[in-house]
Amino acid sequence: MGCFNYYYKEPTMGITISLATPTDAYDMAEIHTRSWEAAYKDIIPPDFIREKNTTRPALWQKILTSENTSQYVIRKDGKTVGLMGLNRPNDDDLGDNFYELQAIYLHPDYFRQGVGTLAMNFAFDKARSLCKTDIVVWVLEENLAAIKFYQKFGFAADGKTKEVNYGRTLKLIRMRLRLI
Repeated sequence: MGCFNYYYKEPTMGITISLATPTDAYDMAEIHTRSWEAAYKDIIPPDFIREKNTTRPALWQKILTSENTSQYVIRKDGKTVGLMGLNRPNDDDLGDNFYELQAIYLHPDYFRQGVGTLAMNFAFDKARSLCKTDIVVWVLEENLAAIKFYQKFGFAADGKTKEVNYGRTLKLIRMRLRLI
C-alpha cells in the first residue's frame, strides 16, 4: 500500500484531520508550544520548556515539506487546534505490524472537548488502513493525565521504558494497544 492523504471529517463537531503542509508550520508550532506549556508545566522545568518552545517554528518549517507523510493537522471549524504524528515505530523490538502515535498535541483551549478522542479514532483507522495490528505510544511516566487518556482507549504499558533529559532525567513508558 502506498502513502496517501488520509483525510477525516467529522461534520457534527466541525473537525477535520489531514496531512499537514508547509503552510501549517506556524500554526503547528503555536499548538506545540501552548500544549507543552499546559501539559508539562508540573513535569518539565519551565526553563527547558521555554528553550524548546523557541525552536518550534524552525522545527516545523523543517518537518513540513511537500513530501510529508506522517504529520497531521487537526482543525475545528477551519481553525488549527491540534497536531499529531503517525508513523512506523523506530523500536527494534517491534515488527511490521506496528504503528506509532508519535505525538498528539492540542491547544489547551480544546482539551477535554472530544477532539482528542476523534484524533485517536483517526489514528486507529489510519493504522488499520495500512493493515497494522498494534499501535504504540511513548508517554512520560509522570504525565498521569496522558496515561489515563490512553488507558481510556485500552492502551497498557508493555514494560519497555527509556530515559530522556528534558531539563531533568525523566522516564518514558511505552504503551501498546492491539487494534484487532
